[in-house]
Amino acid sequence: MRADLFYQSHADEAIPLILVTQAEWDSGLPELSEGERRFLSIYQFKGRPGDVCLISNAAGHVIKAFTGSGDKNDVLAMAHAANRLPKGHYVIKQALSHYAMVTWSLEQYRFDEFKKQDTLPRVLILPNDKLETVKAEASSIFLVRDLINSPSNVMNPNKLAAVTAEMAYQWGAEFEEWVGEALLEANFPAIHAVGRASVNRPRLLSLTWGNVNHPRVALVGKGVCFDSGGLDIKPTVGMRLMKKDMGGAAHVLGLAAWIMANQLPIRLQVLIPALENSIGPDAFRPGDIVTMRNGLTVEIDNTDAEGRLVLADALVKAGEAKPELIINFATLTGAARVAVGTEMAAMFTNDDLLAASLTQASKEVNDPLWRLPLFAAYDTMLDSTVADLANASASPYAGAITAALFLQRFVPVNASWVHFDIMAWNVSTKPGKPEGGEAMGIRAIAHYLQKKYGARKNE
Repeated sequence: MRADLFYQSHADEAIPLILVTQAEWDSGLPELSEGERRFLSIYQFKGRPGDVCLISNAAGHVIKAFTGSGDKNDVLAMAHAANRLPKGHYVIKQALSHYAMVTWSLEQYRFDEFKKQDTLPRVLILPNDKLETVKAEASSIFLVRDLINSPSNVMNPNKLAAVTAEMAYQWGAEFEEWVGEALLEANFPAIHAVGRASVNRPRLLSLTWGNVNHPRVALVGKGVCFDSGGLDIKPTVGMRLMKKDMGGAAHVLGLAAWIMANQLPIRLQVLIPALENSIGPDAFRPGDIVTMRNGLTVEIDNTDAEGRLVLADALVKAGEAKPELIINFATLTGAARVAVGTEMAAMFTNDDLLAASLTQASKEVNDPLWRLPLFAAYDTMLDSTVADLANASASPYAGAITAALFLQRFVPVNASWVHFDIMAWNVSTKPGKPEGGEAMGIRAIAHYLQKKYGARKNE
């Protein structure tokens, strides 16, 4: 399903859609006709979120629609309208927030690759100066959702590579990958160690785009296409949704698509370790020691703490180009979900100014983030008696923090870096957010990048 199905710049017969707050309803709305008041009364419309009313003419054709926005919540109003209105074209004369326009399509998203569903698009008519930016943002979120929702027998490392290569071709970017034994030859030992037991060979994917003279930004995403837990095998309940363990990769591809569609003036590098954490005769084991790309030795305490290992190789690679900013996304720890729940991204960063800017951006676009500390005193929880550090702590406490501290060991000391530990999944359906794969944090990041780099477009 494509996001652009739900937007057009014009239509011959678009139905006016009017947002009404509860306060406006209580004021009496004197501009309404007597007939409109009768329809609204029949529908028990009072301007509440979820209230929708259709006005028909004598021939039975819909000529006007109303939707309640409660306390001026246009995002919620557009989500309910997109869900409840009949198929057709709709136009709004009132000012709408950007995210309300994007939510129009997000509410109508369906993953229909394997279960055919009737598509009855409600199409929103947008002015030309809004159309492309809304479609670009909605399309990036659709991409994230599609990638995460795809089952692991389809969205395996080979397929994730094909998607990345296709994106590179579409936007005139450079694509490169290191596969199987080539990972060892190119010094990506952790990616090889974690992924070598699978019949689908592990790989590191690279997409590079933009003017070499522009500021460098690196996006790193965890692309574990299925995580069994390895020899420290997950229980059934923990393994059921592990097709989403490549959610970090989906996020950086969605964000990259948005960056390239908006022609942001940066030199972009996307790095995705794409693999499966499988069980087999060549699986890595608890007690193994891996010498990482930057020379640090890591004792494997738990094979189910594999995401940080493969991200470490990619983060070192990203740092070698000396980017101005490194951003990574990963479905990394259950501890982060315990800390902040399933509907916001846990954020770790070594840059206080960046943290403040991203927190502000998240509020401006209603894309919740919450900063957790890189508490240095917990570094000792990763101590090993036989290696420089262990990949996991034996303690049941501070799991999200120790995972972030592990990653920090592989980021250049002076680099500005932010790590997002995400759920990447809606556990239930809510307005604009159907159950299944979900983008978390990328709209906040996009807003921040637009403010920081967008002004350079005309330089």
